[in-house]
Amino acid sequence: MKPSPRPPRTPSRLSDSVHHQLNLYALAAGAASGLLTMASPARAEIIYTPADVPIPGRYKLDLNHDAKIDFVLTNASSTPGSTAVFRLSVKGVENNGVENTSGKFASALLPGSQIGPQQKFAKAGLMAVHTVPFWTTWTHKSGPWLNVNNRYLGLKFTISGKTHYGWARLSVHLGTEFGNIDALLTGYAYETIANKAIIAGKTKGPDVVTMPPDTLGSLALGRK
Repeated sequence: MKPSPRPPRTPSRLSDSVHHQLNLYALAAGAASGLLTMASPARAEIIYTPADVPIPGRYKLDLNHDAKIDFVLTNASSTPGSTAVFRLSVKGVENNGVENTSGKFASALLPGSQIGPQQKFAKAGLMAVHTVPFWTTWTHKSGPWLNVNNRYLGLKFTISGKTHYGWARLSVHLGTEFGNIDALLTGYAYETIANKAIIAGKTKGPDVVTMPPDTLGSLALGRK
């Protein structure tokens, strides 16, 4: 004997109060998810990238990792007449600028220096110059970047038409080869909030996010 078919179930009706509680829960869950998604960027005012990159020749620096070159560092030599001249210099792309208080040389800032709207910037600046005549052992050295460890370039650049500030940290020394200048980029950072000053060398704190280190291999596309 076949069992009689069960009558179809009638969906139970939730009370208005239960519906209200479920709606509140859904809104709260959505808000919490949004807060979790936004938490890191909201606190990330400084983006810091460690680096270990020797700079012979020409190096293109993309300060904020948007595939757009912001500054060009050049370490090159020339031989006018019977003299060799070795120069390390930096230049901003388009309207970007480098902190420059002397009119000729880019400032070699100490850790803790403030970089922001109150500072003076120029389109470009020399960093170090070494002049070596071929007929004598006398040489001429000039520039605030000669034989220094962990000094900072103050940088001003634009993101979506707004001014931002950053820095690049380098160590620079006379090389062991004839007259050359050895330059090593050891890190750089920028402030994500427009028109807000940044402190040279600040790499720790709740408002700092550290990017994966840049190495010679990962930065190969930055060279020309």
